[in-house]
Amino acid sequence: MTKSVADDPVRLLKDLIACPSVTPTEAGALDLLEITLKSIGFEVTRLVFEGDGSYPVDNLFATRGTGGRRLLFAGHTDVVPPGDLANWTADPFTPREADGKLYGRGAADMKSGVAAFVAAAAAMPADAGTIMLAITNDEEADAINGTDKLMKWAEQNQHHFDFAIVGEPSSAATLGDSIKIGRRGSLSGVITVAGIQGHVAYPDKANNPMPALARVVTALDTTIDTGTEHFPATNLEVTSIDVGNAISNVIPAAGTIRFNIRYNDLWTPDTLTDWVRCRIASIDPAGASISFELAGTPSRSFLSPLSDDVQTLSATIAAITGQPPALSTGGGTSDARFIAQYGPVVECGLVGPSMHKADEHIALSDLTGLTNIYRRFMLGFFGVVS
Repeated sequence: MTKSVADDPVRLLKDLIACPSVTPTEAGALDLLEITLKSIGFEVTRLVFEGDGSYPVDNLFATRGTGGRRLLFAGHTDVVPPGDLANWTADPFTPREADGKLYGRGAADMKSGVAAFVAAAAAMPADAGTIMLAITNDEEADAINGTDKLMKWAEQNQHHFDFAIVGEPSSAATLGDSIKIGRRGSLSGVITVAGIQGHVAYPDKANNPMPALARVVTALDTTIDTGTEHFPATNLEVTSIDVGNAISNVIPAAGTIRFNIRYNDLWTPDTLTDWVRCRIASIDPAGASISFELAGTPSRSFLSPLSDDVQTLSATIAAITGQPPALSTGGGTSDARFIAQYGPVVECGLVGPSMHKADEHIALSDLTGLTNIYRRFMLGFFGVVS
């Protein structure tokens, strides 16, 4: 018997890759998911969020079942631009199989996770429990009108969950070698040091902001903490020092420092902001004025409890791959940070080294393996006897 699109993760992934859904253009990817999910009994709601200084975004929320335990899968269909097409072996939006691999933009990040979960859900009995999917087309860019607002909408409409999986590529080298039980937070800022512009030959008539600028950088270059049980040490990286001055005989009027802090669960955006202000206050500005403001919206760190559901997922992966996964909090940020505000969440997906690169690809065997991981986990999560 021929498999339907929902039953066949390879076919579904190919169809998703063929949708050039570069953020925020949906390009038919969510239309395809809507049709596929409805074919296996899901009720699908499409939501467009807009405003807050960002572009409108199409989102999808799907549910099947009304009782029992409640499992949420979250992910995104948007992809980063392919870049210079000359670096690709073939068209990035034409799925291509070669040597046991499937190539195309979004293959690893993260249309594969979406395809695997849909195929796994298709194999579940309709009365197993409640399965939900929250899919956005805005994870790779602003992430303002995507998962954050989608989860607020879900909460307002009583779509609660007991456990959530985000299908981001969490594996490091081999399928299932790592799942993410938390993520560091991210806080970016801009510090401006203002002096008085003048001629270099008359420094007494000016106030060069550069010495104070250097002292601020030195003050920030210090140990913030030594890490926690599940997180590495918080680190601050200065990413730019700029005075906008290309003239050698002019003392600049002002200079800016841009930085980013990746922080662990010892901190919140508020306490970390206070820490930065204290470091700035510790230096002598020598007559210059110093101001500090956040750049963008900070993302919070989170750590999911090591619950029975995490143990079930770990045991499922060990049974399929032969080894339990490492419980990681490494890497950057993901949309799991929005979901963690409403319940426990982990990230579990494919191997990700090729994501965002030319000739992005996955091993087809990994896609089959991830589908099996999701399916067997759901059996255990819902208590279904296979």
